[in-house]
Amino acid sequence: MRRREGDGCPVSGALQLIGDKWTLLVVRDLARGPRRTTELIAALHPISSRTLVGRLRDMERDELLERRHSGGPPRVEYSLTARGRQLLPLLDALRQLGETLGCNQCEDRNARLGDYCDACPNNSREHDSPPARLDAPQPSRRERDDPIVLL
Repeated sequence: MRRREGDGCPVSGALQLIGDKWTLLVVRDLARGPRRTTELIAALHPISSRTLVGRLRDMERDELLERRHSGGPPRVEYSLTARGRQLLPLLDALRQLGETLGCNQCEDRNARLGDYCDACPNNSREHDSPPARLDAPQPSRRERDDPIVLL
């Protein structure tokens, strides 16, 4: 993301650091622990890999996350830094606001994808609906895409 010269206002500076919706969604998904790029792409559908890699680079430059190489086969994992974890209260406040305003109900996601997002408080409670089976066939990314309407 291209940075503009700030006007000295902390709100403006924080908004430039956050950048766009993808930054906070990456923070949401890294809040529970390190993730690989492929895991983030799957969790952040419909983000493109190009957009994700750009956001990850910006977030690494801004010291919100760190990239680690691990394992025998080369693997890259991303995790939040202490500075990145400072965004978690903001993320929780946005979740609470979304619930209060009735935005994107958690049950809608559960019905559509068979799970709740990592930040959802429903992950830690018992539910009436059975959990998604790991051996059940999962819809492909293409099947989950919303249809594109050309005008």
